[in-house]
Amino acid sequence: MINRVILMGRLTADPELKTTASGISVTSFSIAVDRSYVKNGEERKADFINIVCWRQTAEFVCRYFSKGSLIALEGQLQTRTFQAKDGTNRHITEVVADNVSFTGERRDNSVSYGGNQSYPSTQSYGAPVQQAPTSYQSGSNSDFQDLPLDDDLPF
Repeated sequence: MINRVILMGRLTADPELKTTASGISVTSFSIAVDRSYVKNGEERKADFINIVCWRQTAEFVCRYFSKGSLIALEGQLQTRTFQAKDGTNRHITEVVADNVSFTGERRDNSVSYGGNQSYPSTQSYGAPVQQAPTSYQSGSNSDFQDLPLDDDLPF
């Protein structure tokens, strides 16, 4: 059986990093995904989809994405049931994202990646972002040098 979901949309709110009792990082947020069709005389509609990220993926999303950011993700569809405080049973359908990517979108000359810092934007090709090696997680931009932008690509 196959259970894979690929989505691209905009975050509806700033993601908030939480930690479980056992110390595992988690964040949940929703994205707005535009529908591909529009009826004559109507505005384009969007679907709002709940997303959950765990561990390094959650930390990555909370660090680099904010409300309105365009995000691409891949994961699995999951449904669950829980009992609300008022005693009613609630059903939730959400995507558990295991692969998150930048989309290559540029808002202006400088892109904010959460917090109060902003960094010069660089070209991104939307390749899936894997977990960063531990040695790079505490690095700063001064550890890297700019690559020349050539029109001749090696592939």
